[in-house]
Amino acid sequence: MTIAPECLNQLFLKARTANGFTDKPVPAALLQQVYELGSMGPTSMNTQPARFVFLVTPESRARLLPALTPGNLDKTREAPVTVIVANDTRFYEHMPQVWHKPGAKENFEGNPALAQGTATRNGTLGGAWFIMAARALGLDCGPMSGVDLAKVNAEFFADGRLQANFLINLGYGDDSKLFDRNPRLSFEQACTLL
Repeated sequence: MTIAPECLNQLFLKARTANGFTDKPVPAALLQQVYELGSMGPTSMNTQPARFVFLVTPESRARLLPALTPGNLDKTREAPVTVIVANDTRFYEHMPQVWHKPGAKENFEGNPALAQGTATRNGTLGGAWFIMAARALGLDCGPMSGVDLAKVNAEFFADGRLQANFLINLGYGDDSKLFDRNPRLSFEQACTLL
């Protein structure tokens, strides 16, 4: 079974990275829908280490601006929402709730390298699922890595439990600010069949 072509267009083929936004607000209820839909995407052992901090006011986004590269300032100022996608360094505390076998919490708790690697990989994956859910629900996304994550962590996550991974500007895109689509690598360039 495949999904309809219009769905593929909305998620991939016609979807674009938003470089600017209209002033149409994004309601909190829609943010909750996006999270709940994206949370259904798979992560290894259902770890779900991604955490999402929604900056929905100009004041909260102003706290983020000193950490951004110059090219990300204006679009972040005008975005209705900026999402800090972070990794929970102690995600394993929730393992008894989210994993069906005992011992998972202790496994991660006793192996810091495994916990860190799992949080990084699966937190990034959770952010990608979030982007797909946002697109599926009609929002445009502008993911960004042009940011000083240490500054974000100092400003928003001083206790160290959460670690910023990347940012997403979120809202309804202003098509007049889109860049031309950049080329993708071909199958032959990016893939190997063994």
